[in-house]
Amino acid sequence: MANPTSQLPEVIATEAAQATVEIDAGAGKHVEPELWGLAPFQIVSISMLVLLLIAFFGAKVHKTIGGGLDGKIAAIKEQLDEAKQLRAEAEALRQEYADKIAGAEKDAEAMLANAQHEADALLEKAEADSKAMVERRKRMAEDKIAAAEREAVEDVRNRAVNAATTASRKLIAAKHDAEADQALADKVIAGI
Repeated sequence: MANPTSQLPEVIATEAAQATVEIDAGAGKHVEPELWGLAPFQIVSISMLVLLLIAFFGAKVHKTIGGGLDGKIAAIKEQLDEAKQLRAEAEALRQEYADKIAGAEKDAEAMLANAQHEADALLEKAEADSKAMVERRKRMAEDKIAAAEREAVEDVRNRAVNAATTASRKLIAAKHDAEADQALADKVIAGI
């Protein structure tokens, strides 16, 4: 059997590869970058030194920055105080309107109760008035009926009197003559 490593591709092979490196003797030399003739580490050192000098000796810068920050802090505190005051005013307005709404609801309930009471009173008065009117009309009708009855009785009496008078005349005319009338008239005059 053949060696198992000989069948593996060369990339996975475990044997060390042989590499050769050639150095060109004529290649250019590496040049470091410079600024005003200073190496990079020197530029960084000078920049740090300037920054530290500004930080330690530039008290005006600290005061200016601190003053600016203090001013912004004061402005923010003032805005926060104003916001708190506006919130308190808004809460007071909200409470005031809530009280007004509650008062309006109570007023509406009172008005509704008053209107119901007035409607009940008007209904009772209307019922009493209608009963009184019915009584008056009933009395008036009874009075008219009684008057009509009296008138009818009076009319019947008058007709009876007329009929009796007419019958008496006829009876007297038939039974009395002129002499009987003369005797009767003399008797009435003598009685006076």
